[in-house]
Amino acid sequence: MACSRRDFLARSTLGVAATVAAGAAACGDHSSSTSSQAPPGSPAALPPGTPPAFGTAPPVGPDVNAATIAEAEKLVRVEYTAAERTQAAGNWRQAMAGLSERRTGPRKVALESTVSPATVWNPILPGLTTGPGRDRFVRSQSPAAMLPARDEDIAFAPVVSLSRWIESRALTSERLTRIYLDRLERFDPKLRCAITIVREGALSQARQADKEIAAGTYRGPLHGIPWGAKDLVDTAGIPTTYGAEPFRNRVPVADAAVVARLRQAGAILIAKLSMGALALNDIWFGGQTMNPWLLEEGSSGSSAGPGAATAAGCVGFAIGSETGGSIIGPSMRCGVAGLRPTFGRVPRTGAMTLCWSLDKLGPMARGVEDTLLVLAAITGPDAGDVSSVASRLDVDATEGVRGLRVGYFPGWMKEPPATDVDRAALDAATRLGMVPVEVSLPDWPYSSLNVILFAEAAAAFEDLTLSHGIDQLKMQVPDAWPNTFRQSRFLSAVDFVQADRLRRRVAGEMARIFERVDMLLVPSLRDEILTITNFTGHPSLTVRTGFVEVDKARSDWAPDPAHPLPTFSPRRRVPHGVTFIGRLFDEGTIGRAAIALERACGVAAERPPGFQ
Repeated sequence: MACSRRDFLARSTLGVAATVAAGAAACGDHSSSTSSQAPPGSPAALPPGTPPAFGTAPPVGPDVNAATIAEAEKLVRVEYTAAERTQAAGNWRQAMAGLSERRTGPRKVALESTVSPATVWNPILPGLTTGPGRDRFVRSQSPAAMLPARDEDIAFAPVVSLSRWIESRALTSERLTRIYLDRLERFDPKLRCAITIVREGALSQARQADKEIAAGTYRGPLHGIPWGAKDLVDTAGIPTTYGAEPFRNRVPVADAAVVARLRQAGAILIAKLSMGALALNDIWFGGQTMNPWLLEEGSSGSSAGPGAATAAGCVGFAIGSETGGSIIGPSMRCGVAGLRPTFGRVPRTGAMTLCWSLDKLGPMARGVEDTLLVLAAITGPDAGDVSSVASRLDVDATEGVRGLRVGYFPGWMKEPPATDVDRAALDAATRLGMVPVEVSLPDWPYSSLNVILFAEAAAAFEDLTLSHGIDQLKMQVPDAWPNTFRQSRFLSAVDFVQADRLRRRVAGEMARIFERVDMLLVPSLRDEILTITNFTGHPSLTVRTGFVEVDKARSDWAPDPAHPLPTFSPRRRVPHGVTFIGRLFDEGTIGRAAIALERACGVAAERPPGFQ
């Protein structure tokens, strides 16, 4: 067994020391029982009451010298003097190296994937209140159109229509499920959007749903609706692979909380959809998931399969996840509606962890109201997720938007990535009666917050990285997770704490803005707002509002001169949209604003060529 710090200090201390006589009582005045000499062969004892001291542990680990410290300074961008380096190296093995014992041994401690950090991010600042209350969801009142004759038209119908047809028994869940299963099997070779298709299980559930509805037991608007899950939420008895080679044979024994809730709502799981390996971009062990609108480019990520399958009419809706843009990115690329809920609203129990304080699960669908229907089924805390909180969901799809104050950043609207579509969306919101309000944020280095993302992600997959299991991933380029996880071992713990403090400052700035506005309308892929709102936990809703033309395929990956992206002449027409950012736990307000804008723009129903 390793010596304790006190043992080491006792052995190494020269000078006067006293030993407590054997058999001395546990309390009382026993000053006469001490001796100035320790028994032969035993370490020199310390005076009673001596506290432990830093820098006195047994030396462990490899030798460290001033040159080692000098090289390490380059990684964390600090600079010490020669004397400071010498002092730091002098007791590194006694003071610092042992802090890695949890990982290096000899007393290693395994940290199961279900163990969350003790520190939990709470996006609610002091003085702000949100709490439990009775949820309210008011659906739009327009009656569903007549059931189309063509399967293709049924497949692309929004959930709000599908649900009314199923409720009225104009359409059976079994027929709808077969339509989507057939489309998945037909189009997946082009899209590579499905990892596991659950044909027999889905048809069995659909037949059961039809029996229940025929008997008068209707569970609600998701009853009988086929859906697909990003392959990071556990499904009992069905592989959940994280899109990554080391996990491709992983079969969980229990459903994730969101899966269980959707099952309870009567929804029919038909596929586990593709995702970028370990939730990064759009390449997984089966290849790259492609954009139905432009098959020469990826669908963006990491909710790649949910975006592609939903856009191509292969599922009624999908569940995606976002840590730093993984719902917004594929929603933009594939032209679907993507709702990223407030951090803590939807429990992540049974979902892969990338970043404890950032991960969020949310719905992706062909219409804004569909995403809110799904959110109503999955909202609410779960004991398995320590970050999930009790909150109120208040959605009224029939309520007007006149007078809502919509904040926008003037500079952002004038420069890329904003387009004429973004500017037209702001104009359309104004014509609908929303009130535009100019807002601003300090010019701070918001990318510094990614210290938290990289450190937490590297911790989540520490064992896979250090065992070199991460080397099995298809993508080993510099901007892929394997390299980032390795680099993150050298991030400074001090910088992590400072980034966490900056996070609190940024949350305060967002609270200041929301004192003046009801929501923000922003270019969806503006880097600053993607970073800020993912770290502050604010909800977002991305909605297709138009189309742009591109002369080159787009990618989530850093440019690689050895593998140039395809170019197009003439340009290709692809969907484009904007994103609403809401107050914490106020998905209802951005929901009705996005519904109104979606209707005003009139482009949400257009389908990708080749999948109609």
